[in-house]
Amino acid sequence: MDERKDKVLQAIILDYITTAEPVGSRTIARKFDLGVSSATIRNEMADLEEMGLIEQPHTSAGRVPSDVGYRYYVDCLMQKAFLSEGEKDIVDGIISQRIQKIQGLVQETSKLLSQLTNLTTVVLAPQQGKSALHQIHLLPYQPAKALMVVVRENGAVENQIIDVSESTSAEDLQKVSQILNKKMKGYTLDKIKSSLLNEIYAELARQKELITMAMEVLEPILNSNDHDSLVLGGTFNMLNQPEFKDIAKLKSVLRIFEEDHELKQILSEVSGQGLTIRIGGENKLEEMQECSLITATFQIDGNNVGTIGVLGPTRMDYAKTCSLLELMSKNMSRVIRRRYDGF
Repeated sequence: MDERKDKVLQAIILDYITTAEPVGSRTIARKFDLGVSSATIRNEMADLEEMGLIEQPHTSAGRVPSDVGYRYYVDCLMQKAFLSEGEKDIVDGIISQRIQKIQGLVQETSKLLSQLTNLTTVVLAPQQGKSALHQIHLLPYQPAKALMVVVRENGAVENQIIDVSESTSAEDLQKVSQILNKKMKGYTLDKIKSSLLNEIYAELARQKELITMAMEVLEPILNSNDHDSLVLGGTFNMLNQPEFKDIAKLKSVLRIFEEDHELKQILSEVSGQGLTIRIGGENKLEEMQECSLITATFQIDGNNVGTIGVLGPTRMDYAKTCSLLELMSKNMSRVIRRRYDGF
């Protein structure tokens, strides 16, 4: 397309994102300094409509972007949005919080992002059972009890109080920790279950009490939750969007949240793809074809450990949402990395 058509399309999209009202040539001429008349703008709009980039809803004199128009805008015209200092401070605030569990970090992030975008956020949390073990620490806690700290390679930290023999010393706990770390580091739970238990038995064969204690330690690890965790934020922000005043459309979208296995699958598919934008009909689920989903991943050492996304109408502020997601995902990666390095 030529530069003038680009400017007219961009003006239509920016105005429609703001007002949710079909955009006419006079509106563009009045609000955007394109240096051409309304008549010229009308001609350009006719060409854009013929190209499938904009469409006319019902009998309105104005035009709205099509999915193809949004895609062209996102790929070719969109400029990076600069966040306000207040917005950056809110996002950076996650770094300063002493959130003890990864689940808490995910929930707080989801809540903040939904507030900043006024849209619905979806976060696929780090997968505990599918993440390899990094370190296991056993520390004296009280008589006949020890504190077990498990650090996984996705940065998740789990802790649990376990029962041990009253005669168990700090040296015993350290010995078991060393052996478990030596044998189990870098393995996921299914590998531990299938191949390593006999080796651990053999390593501790001469210390019968330590074998018993090791098995007590292993039990909660091996029974860890192996399911992905999906966290939603601002679910009912959809109610505030003009596109979903139609109750039938709203119910259709809300069903996705109720039966979240399909949404989990979608987020799993985009994992590893960096920042992704799926617009309208690009979404496989029929219920999402009047929505756009923007996602980003958070990582440790280049490995994806979770996905964060924003779901809203195709008429969303793509530039600002992308900037927020990029900053949020970087901060989540930093927090998880910091927890990972802390052990």
